[in-house]
Amino acid sequence: MGAADVVPGVSGGTIAFITGIYDEFLGSLKNCTPAALLLWKQQGFKAFWQHINGSFLVALFVGILLSIKTFAALIELALHEHPIWVWSFFFGLIIASVVLLARHMPHWRFKDVVALFAGTAVVVAISMAAPAQLPGYWWVMFLGGFVAICAMILPGISGSFLLLLAGLYPVFLSAVNNLEWVLLLSFGVGAVCGLLSFSRVLSWLLATYHQVTVATLIGFLVGSLNVTWPWKEPLVTMLDRHGETVVVQSANVLPARYAEVVGSQPDTLIAIACAVGGVILVLATEFVASKFGK
Repeated sequence: MGAADVVPGVSGGTIAFITGIYDEFLGSLKNCTPAALLLWKQQGFKAFWQHINGSFLVALFVGILLSIKTFAALIELALHEHPIWVWSFFFGLIIASVVLLARHMPHWRFKDVVALFAGTAVVVAISMAAPAQLPGYWWVMFLGGFVAICAMILPGISGSFLLLLAGLYPVFLSAVNNLEWVLLLSFGVGAVCGLLSFSRVLSWLLATYHQVTVATLIGFLVGSLNVTWPWKEPLVTMLDRHGETVVVQSANVLPARYAEVVGSQPDTLIAIACAVGGVILVLATEFVASKFGK
């Protein structure tokens, strides 16, 4: 999840959804409320820890942090050196995930199909939106943190990509670089509020309207295929804090036209191999999960 979150256009929620821990993740976050602290006071730490599924959350967030510190750096390097290979891997990952998740649906009703197309349309619309430039006020950063963290736990929607679209990504990086504590605290508080509140909403939706919600989440994954398409023509760019060019809006092109518009080789065969690798990884994960579940 940590490695996925650092790639603009890919969500850590996608990985949670693929690996089958999504429901437990949301359920555990939902229990992190002031009532849990009251439980600690009344029944002790052990009851509190079991209530919030503490061991699961610690393992998950330690894994995310370790990934951001280690494996994510390798992905960022690979994304810079061989972007087509990385995007192809994620493309294959998502295709296999969509097929497996759709197969696990007991049956497809009309409203499930509508939810699928609605989820797809939302992500495609977001991915094609033109970037804006919101002011870097503390309350705007609070809203940015709230929305970004909500996007990060949704499959198919990238929080960092939404920050890019809102024009808050350079503001956030500048705040980190210059230690602007008011903006950083505003963003952090917004992220915590978003994580705790939105996880409750999603958990309720999965419990109350499970099939429609899953169909919508599958739609998010289908829509994210538009984001992870490996061959892109840059349309709008910006400079990051290192002075390097970052693409914030692009158009998908076919491999045959990629060399013409970008000036680089499409690496079609390698891209296909990476996509197949993503498919195999999902199938292997599904196999291990099924064996472990038994």
